[in-house]
Amino acid sequence: MNLPQNLTIRNDHLWIGQHDTVELARTYGTPLYVTDEDRITWNYEQYVKALTALYPRTRILYAAKANGNLAVLRLLSRLGAGADVFSSGELQLALAAGMAPEGLLFNGSSKSHGDLSLAVDTGVTVSVDSLDELRQLDQVAGALGKTARIAFRVNPALEVPTHPKIATGLATSKFGIAHTLIPAAYREALSCRNIDPVGIHCHIGSQILSAEPFTRACEVMVQIAAAVTDIGVRLEFIDLGGGLGIPYHRGEGETGPTPADYAQAVVPVFREGIAAAGISPELWVEPGRSLVADSTILLSGVNSVKPAHRNFVNVDAGFNLLIRPAMYDAWHEIIAANKAGSPATVLYTIAGPICETGDILARDRMLPELTAGDIIAILDTGAYGFAMSSQYNSRPRCAEVLLSRSRAALMRRSEELKDVMATMQVPPWQGPP
Repeated sequence: MNLPQNLTIRNDHLWIGQHDTVELARTYGTPLYVTDEDRITWNYEQYVKALTALYPRTRILYAAKANGNLAVLRLLSRLGAGADVFSSGELQLALAAGMAPEGLLFNGSSKSHGDLSLAVDTGVTVSVDSLDELRQLDQVAGALGKTARIAFRVNPALEVPTHPKIATGLATSKFGIAHTLIPAAYREALSCRNIDPVGIHCHIGSQILSAEPFTRACEVMVQIAAAVTDIGVRLEFIDLGGGLGIPYHRGEGETGPTPADYAQAVVPVFREGIAAAGISPELWVEPGRSLVADSTILLSGVNSVKPAHRNFVNVDAGFNLLIRPAMYDAWHEIIAANKAGSPATVLYTIAGPICETGDILARDRMLPELTAGDIIAILDTGAYGFAMSSQYNSRPRCAEVLLSRSRAALMRRSEELKDVMATMQVPPWQGPP
């Protein structure tokens, strides 16, 4: 079995870092997200070493949408990361985590007046997604008596090898301004009274397992950077976005590019391009999944086993807690946490408790014989796991635990029904219950 470096098997149990997952399940209950802080630190350091060795003026902005837990953001802040944020909520969490406003980029294709006001008021750079947004932002900044720092988000019209729902640089995508229209957009920005164009931004997609698309995106971006420099824009940064994937199909020997592979593919093109343009901006990159995905497992208890047209293992976590398999047909490795060293002898399909036929976490997996009370571990759930969870079927969301070497502590308590009901109100005409 090809496990991430922070997972091991000892005495038939799965361990994460220095912790027995079976003991964690007994202590905190299931379902349970478990995150290894040390793994995130290691992943982050690989990016820093690889990129700064080739271009010291590099800044890493964590894609906060991947996992927005405050403890994760605080860890990355202390390591030196900024953040790519996609909402006022993510912006405020990043600031609460100690990230400096100048290290944040407010991204998104549909920002409200409140979003724009918060960005300007806090001094956060805005990735502008349309000319309509530019004009609104100019008015907002003027009303606040401030100048808004911006980058335009470029749509480079690139095909990339990933799921269509997470390919964001296609010509048909909702994100960004067509690369052919970008020079004109910067001309308009230069004419605005309350706008300071200081950067340029793109993001081509997520879960990309080849470095080559990032090279192509960089080529487009440095060409555009040269063009906008010629019309008087002084670029402080070029943001190439994120999207580096991880090998979810570990058992099948799948591999993906490392941060070093990414740096070798992108930085030489970046350096050549900016040298030709006569500029020396910072290089910004926005890793998310590749920083946090393999730091986390989701532990789930087996409620029952049902032989039918398939052998169903009914567990206590469903797509309310991990929607990726249902939304993207995504693959996550499954391990029987309390029988991790036992032979895999039975073909099972792992089904959640949600009232939807599509609530299947994994199909046709060979595992040791399972019974009620066993515990399964779903691997690589640190990105777009809890972050995309819901309270569907009025199911309170589970706890999250953070590990640091021998220490373990909650970084989010489990919800109760009162949390599900917290924002509900009874209309006055319905009277008392």
